[in-house]
Amino acid sequence: MEKSGRHPIHRRRGPNFLKIPALSCLRIIILIVTVINAFGHLASGAAYSVVKLQHLYANREGSNSANKGRGMSSEHFEMLKAHDRARHGRILNTIVDFTLQGTADPFVAGWVGLYYTRIELGTPPRPYYVQIDTGSDILWVNCKPCNACPLTSGLGISLNFFDPQGSSSARPLSCIDSKCVSANQISESLCTTDRYCGYSFEYGDGSGTLGYYVSDEFHYNQYVNQYTTNNSSASITFGCSYNQSGDLTKSDRAVDGIFGFGQNDLSVVSQLNSQGLAPKIFSHCLEGEDRGGGILVLGEITEPGMVYTPIVPSQPHYNLNLQGIAVNGKQLSIDPQVFATTNNRGTIVDCGTTLAYLAEEAYDPFVNSIITAVSQYTQPFIMKGNPCFLTVHSIDEIFPSVTLYFEGAPMDLKPRDYLFQQLSPQDTSPVWCIGWQKSGQQATDSSKMTILGDLVLKDKAFVYDLQNQRIGWTNFDCSSTVNVSVATGESKSIDSGKLNSNGSPPSRILKELDMKLCYCFLFLMSSIVILYSNK
Repeated sequence: MEKSGRHPIHRRRGPNFLKIPALSCLRIIILIVTVINAFGHLASGAAYSVVKLQHLYANREGSNSANKGRGMSSEHFEMLKAHDRARHGRILNTIVDFTLQGTADPFVAGWVGLYYTRIELGTPPRPYYVQIDTGSDILWVNCKPCNACPLTSGLGISLNFFDPQGSSSARPLSCIDSKCVSANQISESLCTTDRYCGYSFEYGDGSGTLGYYVSDEFHYNQYVNQYTTNNSSASITFGCSYNQSGDLTKSDRAVDGIFGFGQNDLSVVSQLNSQGLAPKIFSHCLEGEDRGGGILVLGEITEPGMVYTPIVPSQPHYNLNLQGIAVNGKQLSIDPQVFATTNNRGTIVDCGTTLAYLAEEAYDPFVNSIITAVSQYTQPFIMKGNPCFLTVHSIDEIFPSVTLYFEGAPMDLKPRDYLFQQLSPQDTSPVWCIGWQKSGQQATDSSKMTILGDLVLKDKAFVYDLQNQRIGWTNFDCSSTVNVSVATGESKSIDSGKLNSNGSPPSRILKELDMKLCYCFLFLMSSIVILYSNK
């Protein structure tokens, strides 16, 4: 049900209304339009920014949707793990994130689950498709000219190269700029021959990129109400990559760049906030259905049931204090120190990770408790190293609930938050496998980390309140309308289904407005008829 934040227009009733001199029909219509427009502006309050998300590989070969709901292929699942292995090898070393594949097989290398959005940069503005990522800080795009950058993408999108010479508002960042000092905290900095503030990112699998920082116009839509968006822009600093190596040169998984949502001063959220253009808070709701998608908002989703837990301070990522795990309400016997944040331990929330990874000491107790809970219905077997189950029952009926206990806030998980469906070897009964992996499998020296990726984050409204250093969540249908708070304290409704690819309302919304105006006109016409008939 849509919970609209619109203010109703109260019609004055009583004798005084009937004594108003009759106006011409045209003047009445003009008056109605003027009043509605005025109330629309009053109801708009402070605008906030919205980007529409799409799931990059929702319908790719081997995915659940491509297999008509019969589960993903084992090759597809192995690809997801390979993607996460490459990713976590970087995230644990505090390096700006990239989407890297850990397999050399070109057939499966591109089938990696992630979410992306379309942005516009420069003057005149040009579009770029970038992955959203809470595990890295900066926004970067491939630039022109570029050595070994892919020219085409197997994802069905057109790749664009940012051209600093082709944008009248572009300005390279110099090495003495104060922002270059902030950039040094998140990358290996270097000065180019032109004394530009450069960066070099190297990864454990041999992939890497070189680039320099530029300042230019970032174009975005401010969502005013369900009928109106304002086109806005702001000057921001972002990365301009001119050299790629390793897997970043391959075209089957190519996008234009990465949209980092970390806490560093160079993140887009921090930059817009420092200019007074956006709150220091953002939210996302990742749709978990086969079609994927969702919404990301520079603002606070305010849905009922939202709970919050503090962000662990002085950490490069979004670390949370996980204190325990319960299965079917029974606390597992796991030492809380397993999840404590140290140099090589901790629990990270990362929408750039596809699956979920448990610290080594917590993995076996978790898996064993799931197996015990369903033992009267089905027995496990191993498929590609994962515990799997053949069952004709609904997983919601036989698999247990799971609760993650964070500091001051529980996270209730359904079976689909820790299971994924794979193709049956005999293509008969559905096969469900435990999708949480043992952390030691995905990256060197990472066996003590717990990382919550999209498998856990999907179908929830997530809020990253950087101002108050806390993260909140609630279970939610991300295909429906979400309420978002604005600076005035009121709440507005956003329906991701009513936004097109660049965040603007489609024409059918305007048609709905036309219909409502027609209804208002017919109501007033009937009132005029009654008024004259009573004279």
